[in-house]
Amino acid sequence: MIKRFIYCIISISFLSISFLKAQDPHFSQYYANPLYLNPAFAGTVNCPRVIFNHRNQWPSISGNYVTYNVSYDQHIDALNGGIGVIVTTDKAGQGVLSKDIIGLMYSYRLDVSRNFSIKAGFQATYFQNRIDWEKLTFGDMIDPKYGFVYNTNEIKPEPRKGSADFSAGFLGYSENFYIGAAVHHLTEPDAAFYGVSKLPRKYTGHVGGVINLKGGSRPELEDPILSPNILFMKQQDFEQLNYGLYFSRYPVVGGIWYRQSFQNSDAVIALVGLQTGILKVGYSYDVTISKLTNASGGAHEISFAYHFPCIPKKRKIRTINCPSF
Repeated sequence: MIKRFIYCIISISFLSISFLKAQDPHFSQYYANPLYLNPAFAGTVNCPRVIFNHRNQWPSISGNYVTYNVSYDQHIDALNGGIGVIVTTDKAGQGVLSKDIIGLMYSYRLDVSRNFSIKAGFQATYFQNRIDWEKLTFGDMIDPKYGFVYNTNEIKPEPRKGSADFSAGFLGYSENFYIGAAVHHLTEPDAAFYGVSKLPRKYTGHVGGVINLKGGSRPELEDPILSPNILFMKQQDFEQLNYGLYFSRYPVVGGIWYRQSFQNSDAVIALVGLQTGILKVGYSYDVTISKLTNASGGAHEISFAYHFPCIPKKRKIRTINCPSF
């Protein structure tokens, strides 16, 4: 019955799509998914890297949200910047509604001084919304005695709706400080199956620092590091504020954050990670503290990052010294 209820809610939302504004899936380990956070992160490391992210939100509720993300990026001297590709799949209601995204990006790097660099990133994306009509249920399918036994008279739409999309962002960073901002969905593309429903622009701002608890300006590999961070995100009427701390002492990383809107508390996020020279693995759990309560099962998130061996470069670029999770 819970599953039927979830599908009914999705059906109602689907039919009301002309009045709704879609929102993007989000990740708690936002620095473990840097290209999704901000296209200016493309090529911010010396070596090519591949990153995989998986998020399972509200697993205790039928019809939960499951998101997969894979990205690749690298710096290219000839372009004086980085390139990247990102692929995302988001499933709601056990695949009743799905969204597939593929994006290509380029970021240009400029060394402002010996201690400060900026990057400007641009992203071109194609996304496709999909609906599994056979999993939807409607009110006219219900018999008072026998339940869902009739065929619906609702008009079946095309099962897929795709559109182009564009985003941009920037980063500024020194040895121990970084700040960035991004705007996704610059053209607000139409994402509706029926009528018109524009995908609202998403505005993101993030800032953080790196504190070497052992002292010194540039931390060594095994120095204890504390990294405070703040992230703000706004999309239409939805607002989100994350703030917290990372602590790392090679090879272990830990972190804790508080996530809220300006009206409500949402979750406390705890993370543990392990990093070696070429591999980073992280796990985080969102403890729901809103009225939804943690009966939803919170959210589980896993990230993997693999850094390929570097091809010898004519010159070494300044990389951003920020968390990896």
